Amino acid sequence: MKALTGNLLLNGEAVFWADGKWVARFRDAELFDDGARAEAAEGLAKSQQTVVVDPYLIDVIESEGLWAPLSFRERVRCLGPTNHPQHGKQALGGDDIDALRHAHGAARSTGRVNLIKRK
Repeated sequence: MKALTGNLLLNGEAVFWADGKWVARFRDAELFDDGARAEAAEGLAKSQQTVVVDPYLIDVIESEGLWAPLSFRERVRCLGPTNHPQHGKQALGGDDIDALRHAHGAARSTGRVNLIKRK
C-alpha cells in the first residue's frame, strides 16, 4: 500500500492526497494498492507544484487496525513537530494518532529513497 504526500508551499505543512485534493491529516489520505493508480496520482500532484512541493509516494503498513507510514520520518511528518506533544497534529489526538505513535517499520520508505535518487 502507498499514500501520496508533500509539503504545502505556503507554510511547509505536511499534507496527503485524497481524491484529487490535499488533506491535512494522514487518516484522510487515499491509499493505493495499485501501482499504476498511485503513479497517476503522483503525476497529477506534480502538476500542482504551485500548491505542494515535491510530492512523492510513501509506503504504508497496518498499525492497530489502521494505517501508518512505514518510515519513521513519515510518521513524524504526520504527527507534526516533535518538540512537545501539545503541538502539531499530534495534539488533536484520536485513534489515528495512537496508531501513528505505535507503528514500527523501516528507517526510510522506498518513495523517499527514489526521490533522493532522482535529485
